[in-house]
Amino acid sequence: MERTRSLLADEVTFVGPLGATQGVDDYIKGIIQMANIVERAEEKEIFGEGDNVCIIYDLVFKNPEVSIPTAGWYQIKEDKIIAVRAYFDPRPLVESV
Repeated sequence: MERTRSLLADEVTFVGPLGATQGVDDYIKGIIQMANIVERAEEKEIFGEGDNVCIIYDLVFKNPEVSIPTAGWYQIKEDKIIAVRAYFDPRPLVESV
C-alpha cells in the first residue's frame, strides 16, 4: 500500500459501480476492502493521452468465482493520480448476494 499511496494525490477521488471515495485515506481503505474479495486483476491493455490513462483488465473475484471485464480511467496531475473511475457491470456480484 505504501507504493500505491505514493502515486496518489491527497485529494484523489474514486467513482465506481459499487461506491465512491474522497481523499487518499478513503481510497486506500477501499483498495484494502477490494483486496479481500478480488483474487487478481488480469491486465489486458493500457493506453493514454495527455493526463489521462485507461487500463482495461479483468477483475477476478474470489467469491463468487467470477471474472468481470473492467475499465479504469486514471486522471493525472503533477505526477499524481487525482481521479479514478472504474467501469464494470456489477450484476455478477450483486446477483450472488
